[in-house]
Amino acid sequence: MQIGGSWTDDPLRRADIDRALSCIKAAIDGGVNFFDHADIYTRGKSEEAFSYSWSELGVRREDVVLQSKCGIRRAGDPDSQAPHRYDLSGDYIRRSVESSLRRLKCDRLDLLLLHRPDPLIDPDEVGRIFESLRTEGLVRYFGVSNHNGDQIALLQRSVPFPLAVNQLEFNLIHSDLVDEGVSVNNASQRLTVRGDGTLDYCRLHDICVQAYSPLAKGTISSPPSDADARTIAVAEVVRQVGAARGISPEAVQVAWILQHPAKIMPVLGTTRPDRIVASLQGLSVDLTREEWYRLFTAGRGRALP
Repeated sequence: MQIGGSWTDDPLRRADIDRALSCIKAAIDGGVNFFDHADIYTRGKSEEAFSYSWSELGVRREDVVLQSKCGIRRAGDPDSQAPHRYDLSGDYIRRSVESSLRRLKCDRLDLLLLHRPDPLIDPDEVGRIFESLRTEGLVRYFGVSNHNGDQIALLQRSVPFPLAVNQLEFNLIHSDLVDEGVSVNNASQRLTVRGDGTLDYCRLHDICVQAYSPLAKGTISSPPSDADARTIAVAEVVRQVGAARGISPEAVQVAWILQHPAKIMPVLGTTRPDRIVASLQGLSVDLTREEWYRLFTAGRGRALP
């Protein structure tokens, strides 16, 4: 999300390219082959920065899986009166895909996700543009981000092939997807959690859940000076589990996500190569049920019902 540098219309700088390449190299050296983008990330510069990996790192297109997202439009685009909004019209989806491919300097996306639900979405129109993009070979698979089960079901009715992915925020201090399941039929907790049955829906329909912000923007590994009591408490439990296991705080957080039987896929957003390397330790860690629940309870900030 951040590898393109500034979120302004300033051009991509060489320093941003070098930082992006260091992150990409750390990921690839660690066995990562999946890279997530969005048309809006640093106003397109993140995709542009990634494209330098072809020539400067020798990355081959056939060796990586590329995903991008579309649908968020910033205020002032295309004119000063335009508000921040969502746009899942067929025309905008196509323009976004074509622009992403130009910036990425490649001929296809493996996955395209709709970034946010658009109240004005016409599912039939989206179904037609998805089918067209697939037939033309511009996108192989499709999915959504930040959608609940009912929104996916409505869209799926108009899409002639299975939606493959739902990308959602999920980490130790944003655990609504699983917290909802333990708060069922509990009057004191049910109104504080909104998971909307999304995780169960995705599991029932074989939709891969991708977890964005799996490290909670680094606030658990390195709590800021103004961190709240819950963040400080969960950071301490993460530290204790990591110390007992001899692994990094990042690895503990990734392992916690991977331990869930839904096979949730963490999507790292860090721009620090050392944090990427530390996170990858979590791939080989199996937490005990007791460790998993210690972390879960600390992250939710209150005892289980």
